[in-house]
Amino acid sequence: MLEVDLAQVMQGPVDTVAELPAADRLFEGLEFPPGDLVRVKGRLQSTGEGRYFWRATIATAVAAECRRCLAPVRLAVAAQVEALFTEAADAEEDPAVYPIPHRATHVDLKPALREELILAVPKYVLCREDCRGLCPRCGADLNAGPCECPPAGDPRWESLREHKSQLG
Repeated sequence: MLEVDLAQVMQGPVDTVAELPAADRLFEGLEFPPGDLVRVKGRLQSTGEGRYFWRATIATAVAAECRRCLAPVRLAVAAQVEALFTEAADAEEDPAVYPIPHRATHVDLKPALREELILAVPKYVLCREDCRGLCPRCGADLNAGPCECPPAGDPRWESLREHKSQLG
């Protein structure tokens, strides 16, 4: 239940529990789409006239690829959500606040869920901490072993090599 009737909230806090499938339209276009059910458990409560606070947890796994070697990675994601929904006119200026229409009858928690899921995924995903990545010349996976490429020379020494060849 991620769309909450505010009449219920005015009577007291409302528990919000949902399991969304990974294929839900809410997650379309994400860089790291969920690879599992997205489980949400929280509570929405009134904090004053036209103000509602939602505290929740999100748990899922996302499908990503390693930043260094491009191997597929399944990453467990868990996040705490603390979101304020308000009718205040200046709400659109604060990125931490979700504006709702004046005299709204429902609050849709899905935009906050999507945003918090995006923020919960690390910017750089690795298959393992010591991933060696790909060879920049031949593209071989260096985790499987060294590639056949000769060691790269340092171009800063090139003028000295030329001078040495002229000397002898």
